[in-house]
Amino acid sequence: MEKTLTSVIIPAAGLGRRMNAAISKQYLTLMGKPILAHTLDVFERCPLISEIILVINPDEFELCQEQVLSSFPYTKIKLVSGGETRQQSVYNGLAAVMSNTQIVMVHDGARPLIQESVILKSIAETISHRATVVGVPAKNTIKIINKAGFVEQTPDRNYLVEIQTPQTFTYELLKKAHQNAHELGIEGTDDAFLVERLNVPVKIVTGDYANIKITTPEDLVIAESIMKRTAENRELSGKIKRLLKE
Repeated sequence: MEKTLTSVIIPAAGLGRRMNAAISKQYLTLMGKPILAHTLDVFERCPLISEIILVINPDEFELCQEQVLSSFPYTKIKLVSGGETRQQSVYNGLAAVMSNTQIVMVHDGARPLIQESVILKSIAETISHRATVVGVPAKNTIKIINKAGFVEQTPDRNYLVEIQTPQTFTYELLKKAHQNAHELGIEGTDDAFLVERLNVPVKIVTGDYANIKITTPEDLVIAESIMKRTAENRELSGKIKRLLKE
């Protein structure tokens, strides 16, 4: 794949109240290191990522420095102050990307299990389609209900996708979408929503069910289980390769 200048914005300014922890969830440890560090590791290693815009709560700059940045050898990170909402944090991040950036990804700081292959696929598809989001087919039947709590409609599950991150766009498109929303005072559920408002088609990139967002204590247990299973599979694969060479 030809090198395209790609920046990733990682909003990590949220408090994560549902975690019921003394510190923000992104600094909780997972397999011996902060959740945020696991997330940053993947993008730091990825050769197509030119810079990482890490957007955090301005009150947590010192905490982030102590727990994450000073403990691991990152070279791509630029630290930015977050806003009152996730959308405002991404908007702040956009203002800090390199002027010659071509592609911008937005990825949740609390999604540490993202695979590099999904990142590469997202960049490639965005070069072709301008706007992509990672998603997986919905496993469960979804019901649309009314305000009284009664079912009004059951949409065809074949056309339902659970959206994850990264969400990836050409820089100019995402900048235009955020500026438009900022001027009109519109808050969206995700960055793709802001792009959709410009009548730009957004392509789905098939992701991985393991790419969970850590929100509750139960998610930490699930994430650790997935990481242990992945490590065991790698170890087994390595043993098989060594045996085949003997």
